[in-house]
Amino acid sequence: MRYLSAGESHGKGLVFIIEGFPSNVPININEINQELSERQKGYGRGKRMGIESDSVEIISGIRGGKTLGSPIAMLIKNNDWKNWEHGMSPENPNQDPSLEISQPRPGHADLAGAIKYNHKDIRNILERASARETAMRTATGAVAKQLLRQFNIQIRHRVVSIGDIEDKPALNRNINYWDTIQNSELSMYDRQAETKAKALIDRSKAEGDTLGGIIEVSIENVPIGLGSHVHYDRKLNAKLAMEIVGLQSVKGFEIGLGFDSSKAPGSKVHDEIYYDGQYRHKSNNAGGIEGGMSNGETIWFRAAVKPIPTLMRPLKSVDMKTKEVVDAIKERSDVCAVPAAGVVMDNIAAWVIAQEMIIKFGGDSLEEMIKNYKTYCNYVKER
Repeated sequence: MRYLSAGESHGKGLVFIIEGFPSNVPININEINQELSERQKGYGRGKRMGIESDSVEIISGIRGGKTLGSPIAMLIKNNDWKNWEHGMSPENPNQDPSLEISQPRPGHADLAGAIKYNHKDIRNILERASARETAMRTATGAVAKQLLRQFNIQIRHRVVSIGDIEDKPALNRNINYWDTIQNSELSMYDRQAETKAKALIDRSKAEGDTLGGIIEVSIENVPIGLGSHVHYDRKLNAKLAMEIVGLQSVKGFEIGLGFDSSKAPGSKVHDEIYYDGQYRHKSNNAGGIEGGMSNGETIWFRAAVKPIPTLMRPLKSVDMKTKEVVDAIKERSDVCAVPAAGVVMDNIAAWVIAQEMIIKFGGDSLEEMIKNYKTYCNYVKER
């Protein structure tokens, strides 16, 4: 299973095609649109979120609410296109030179991209490098989640920290725990931490600055054996790492204890195994993955998101035309997009796990996949 996407931030829209998705999977377009709506929410989002109201238009691959097994094509229109039609026209060769950008932003793709692709106008880079692209990744993940639901696999996320404000999670992660996080504007569990983080966001906005943070994703009910130890590029942890680090602004990734596992002896890190009718672990420091394969425990990972590089009080840069010292450009942007990044991340994780489920259990239809899955589950119980 794979997908291909296209589209610019202020272009006509975002388009994507999913190939290799099994047939007969029930798809509710409202659930896709709900994920897109969640991506646009969160305390600290910018004015662009008030302009766009993302929803998908299904072009092909689904009929009567079920997938056909043929490529799924979808479109997300950009409402802001009407304001950019002249400056972003694919057809009109007479572009307005006053719209050209030559002042790259520190921390963005602007400088390297303009040099690599030989563009004088940095807008040709920033339009595709924009996090607007994550709307497509969210939608593809929302489709994948509806496949994973058939196998009771559930994916959730929380914000661990924003700036230097850390959340304080409960020890017992029952359904109320996740409901509390879902009802938070910052996807945090502890309300005192949320209040402090909001105050920090407000202060950063007033100062023309931005904030990053850390996100944790949890994937429950994954069967033993997704991924493989036999090649580096088939390892489940490697695939998750590649996809998550490929998200804009992600600068760090760890599974389970991650970096903290390097500070403790092996006796305090590795998870003891026991058997009570099925194989289990007494702890989950490995984060549900050992040797590149899911081990039956909840998969959990964390990712560090840097502050957004578009600052309302810009850093210094160099004009690529004159080579003079200038302020970097500034455009509509967020102060803090960490909660939104969490929504994108759990949809990215859904896509990766769905890919691995299809690899492991094969089948051109949902029914064939379920049959293979049940046979495998019975095999695991007999081991």
